[in-house]
Amino acid sequence: MRQELMSLPKTLADDVARNLVMVARLLDEDAEQAYAYSRVALRLASRVAAVREAAGFASYASERYAEALAEFRATRRMTGTVDLWPVMADCERGLGRPERALEMAGAPEVHKLDKAGQVEMRLVAAGARQDMGQAEAAVVTLQSSELASHAVHPWTARLRYAYADALLAVGREQEARDWFAKAAEADHNGTTDASDRLAQLDGVEFVDAFDGSDAEDESEAKAAGSGDRFADADEADDTGTADDAVTDEDDEEDEDDRAPEAEAEAVTGDDGHDSDDGHDDGDKGDDADDEAPAAPAAEPADPTGDDDLTDEAEPSSFLDSPFRAPAHGSDRD
Repeated sequence: MRQELMSLPKTLADDVARNLVMVARLLDEDAEQAYAYSRVALRLASRVAAVREAAGFASYASERYAEALAEFRATRRMTGTVDLWPVMADCERGLGRPERALEMAGAPEVHKLDKAGQVEMRLVAAGARQDMGQAEAAVVTLQSSELASHAVHPWTARLRYAYADALLAVGREQEARDWFAKAAEADHNGTTDASDRLAQLDGVEFVDAFDGSDAEDESEAKAAGSGDRFADADEADDTGTADDAVTDEDDEEDEDDRAPEAEAEAVTGDDGHDSDDGHDDGDKGDDADDEAPAAPAAEPADPTGDDDLTDEAEPSSFLDSPFRAPAHGSDRD
């Protein structure tokens, strides 16, 4: 790309390069913004193949398939290469022409592609079969030596993922699960959601460990509990105050009842008994002796001299035949 930009004046080349850098940065994050930068670069240098290719990918990412196909065709005319053949076929799918994509899958240009390009073309052809409702044909299309290989390449995860998805479409759920697992194993960069699809088939549901609404409800519950405790304490204080008031009132009534008796004792000079009766005094003394509590008997001394001690307590059926490449005859017709 740098070599191609050298054909432009330096200032113009710098401006075009800045826009192309922004296209590359935003292509996967903000396709619309990347498309806007690509249109600026296209206005500045429409005769540079790298600019046309970047504009094509920005249009493809933003689902402007007609514009993308036009830019890719222009790039192919300018460079003479077939590297963009698979993505051009996928643009045909995006335009609702899967039959055209299948025709491109059987064209001689496919044999000029490298291994990665041929795998991409196989993926596009399988997608076209699914677009046409030919789910079984899509499964057969993806069966290849690349799929059977245990080696991991940049395209391995996507190929296994597409095959698992095709198996799921024809109801072979257990086999699909196995291939989703293989896709997740090969997907080191997270280019697919194979792990999520695998978890979905296994019935695993992911729950957020922290839910803000639950935390809020718990806080409200704690606040309500604290309020209840404060209310109980206040109620207890009020009850205690009322009980004290009742007790004080009862004490005052008892003092009122004892007042006449005290006056009567003051008049008679004794506690209600005749002071001249000596026998009564004697009897009273005897009664006092009887009423006096007896002193507790001394405990016998421990003969041993010791204190009293207390004891303490104590892969599958469809692999029967080798993988076969998609038929080049009636299946694509």
